[in-house]
Amino acid sequence: MLAGLARTPRSVPPKFFYDAAGSALFDRICELPEYYPTRTELALLRARAGEIAACLGADAEIVEFGAGSSRKVRVLLEAMQRPRSFLPIDISAEHLHAAADALRADHPGLDVRPIAADFSRAIALPARHAQATRRVGFFPGSSIGNFSPDEAIAFLRRARETIDHDGCGAGLLIGVDRVKEPARLQAAYNDAAGVTAAFNLNLLVRANRELGANFALDGFAHHAYYEPRLQRVEMHLVSRRAQQVRVCGHVFDFAEGETLHTENSHKFTVDGFRALAQRAGWQPRAVWCDDQQLFSIHWLGLPG
Repeated sequence: MLAGLARTPRSVPPKFFYDAAGSALFDRICELPEYYPTRTELALLRARAGEIAACLGADAEIVEFGAGSSRKVRVLLEAMQRPRSFLPIDISAEHLHAAADALRADHPGLDVRPIAADFSRAIALPARHAQATRRVGFFPGSSIGNFSPDEAIAFLRRARETIDHDGCGAGLLIGVDRVKEPARLQAAYNDAAGVTAAFNLNLLVRANRELGANFALDGFAHHAYYEPRLQRVEMHLVSRRAQQVRVCGHVFDFAEGETLHTENSHKFTVDGFRALAQRAGWQPRAVWCDDQQLFSIHWLGLPG
């Protein structure tokens, strides 16, 4: 975080949102009327569950990147033939283990092995389940949009290596938010209840608690907008006044109106994402879209 505060313009990676409180706030965001991605992706998964399960195959081990509450994987598990193992990966350990315990209770025959880790970095997975004949990746929620295009390609390459490190990888199922009218995007990241604002500001709450910082929460305001030239929503925390902040003994001067850039959420056309996946070494295969063309789910295969 210190490096991000020191650079110009100031920015921090969105992974720092996700402590237990941040994860709980994001779960609330997913239920908001303005926030269409979660309900649209879930409905699409349910509507096409049979086709998707056929792609994933029988006796599979699922690796979910950024698993959160593991809500969406439940749709896959119900549709798949003999899923053997589930490896959820998430940076928020407390939230991750609570979700894993709930999943074990509902699926007693499933081997659930949570991995508390930063999925934006290389991860060494445990040995594949003895009865699993293939390993598949799952990356829902359009979290791929939080990366810059170059970072997205790097992640997709790492994901390919992670899934196929023993030569038994089958592919990656990934949810991708689509380019659409700015008004809908503006509303999705500026909800009337203020939950997204609380989620954004929780980053400062966490810094105060974990890093001994002294951010004044009333000194910063949530600001989110769609940037059409870059096809992304940007989230910022805007300094309401000139102020000085201390973090880990370092002092940072914020001018009035200066922002701390906390998240990008890139949106994609179907063809644009398929081209990106190809650049990362994946073979685009099936793609499913909802009737309103809000969201897409892609099945990416390994080359060869």
